[in-house]
Amino acid sequence: MKVTAQLTDESILKELGGRLAGARLARNLTQAALADQAGVSKRTVERLESGAVATHLSVFLRVCRVLGLLEGFDSLIPQPAVSPMAQLEQAGRKRQRATGKKKAAATPKKWTWGESP
Repeated sequence: MKVTAQLTDESILKELGGRLAGARLARNLTQAALADQAGVSKRTVERLESGAVATHLSVFLRVCRVLGLLEGFDSLIPQPAVSPMAQLEQAGRKRQRATGKKKAAATPKKWTWGESP
């Protein structure tokens, strides 16, 4: 199944868990051996593979590291491309924060004599 935005969180977790189980089996590892190498409990590996519960991201990364899947994360969230003009404007400085959306300035009502402020 392809992971898309239309899937529920539960179905995505189950799909990812199934993929982790497949990767584990392709490397001929038991759940206990994977858990031992990743430094987590066997029950945690069982829960990850079943997609029953969302565990900490660090646990997910440990398991993926043992299975040799970390390199694929680079395509998950690619590094943002900075345009050459933006690089020149930043003059080698790394961007630290977002500017946010600017609110449109309200046009002030013209004041006339005789009106109270």
